[in-house]
Amino acid sequence: MIKKRITIKQVAKEAGVSTQTVSRVINNRPDVAPETRQRVLQVIDELGYRPSHIARSLIQGRSRTLGAVGYGLEYFGPSRTLSGIEQQANELGYSLLLSLLRQPERNDVEQLFRHMLSRYVDGIVWAVPEIGNNRDWIRQEIPQLSVPVVFLSTQPRPNQSVVAVDNRSGGRMATKHLLDQGYQNIGLITGPLDWWEARQRQLGWQDALKEVTTENNLVVEGDWTAESGERGLHQLLEQRPDMDAVFVCNDQMALGALRSARQRGVRVPEDLALVGFDDIPESAYFYPPLSTVRQDMVELGRCAVRELGRMIEASQQDKAVIEPKTILLQPELVVRESSVEISRKVGE
Repeated sequence: MIKKRITIKQVAKEAGVSTQTVSRVINNRPDVAPETRQRVLQVIDELGYRPSHIARSLIQGRSRTLGAVGYGLEYFGPSRTLSGIEQQANELGYSLLLSLLRQPERNDVEQLFRHMLSRYVDGIVWAVPEIGNNRDWIRQEIPQLSVPVVFLSTQPRPNQSVVAVDNRSGGRMATKHLLDQGYQNIGLITGPLDWWEARQRQLGWQDALKEVTTENNLVVEGDWTAESGERGLHQLLEQRPDMDAVFVCNDQMALGALRSARQRGVRVPEDLALVGFDDIPESAYFYPPLSTVRQDMVELGRCAVRELGRMIEASQQDKAVIEPKTILLQPELVVRESSVEISRKVGE
């Protein structure tokens, strides 16, 4: 049989004090006599009273709960990002209220925010990638919110706090590596170009090629899946049989590109070099092991929560002005066997 929940009124009655005194004891306020505090604590222990989370939130002005809105747990990056959010929230003493979007393109987020605020969250991490126009709601909704919000993986905008990986730098890094190895005809398999991150990686590829005035029209659009990488490499080689390298904008598509190369009898890296993006754990075990751009998605999530914590603390100060920040995390090139120097190719 489930016991009835003990209320603060019952504690006050049993201890012979007011409910305000019990509240002061619960919140460790100094304005309570030691003997009164001891008596209230003893009654709390005897009755097994546990203060309501929401009630404590109302009393203290904060809930120690963060909201997180995510999408795409089937993808490596978003799942690792949410893991980082949870880890850092736990370390800072916050619990996490998670909502997952099934349709990241949606602009109707009013109900979602209403749900978060009804649970008295202290702040929100928006971990949904920027796709199409799914940020159009920001101008209307954000000024109405009573809690700070940090956005992940989105184009920086005025008066918003954004934490993102520098995808453009990563795309440039991957392409420059191929150029430095002596490759000249470098193709690109992008992610879906309605994703901001995919466009940034393409811009990085273009930046590197412009530095050496190499043509940059060898482009095929993928959808982050291995199947699209397989199709993409086939299309590129049909267009330019002399293409000698490809920057593939994520490791899953690179896996498909490796399969396509094998089917066509194209040797990697002897005939064609490949560089991916993400450094998923399996990329070191591809055949051949995949050169890639590593982005620390766990750290991305952790950094977002640290920034949100800073904003929450600032909001507690009288007349506080919360300065928004844009934080760009730098990716790292990981060189493996899929992009060796031309001079080291077998038979040359």
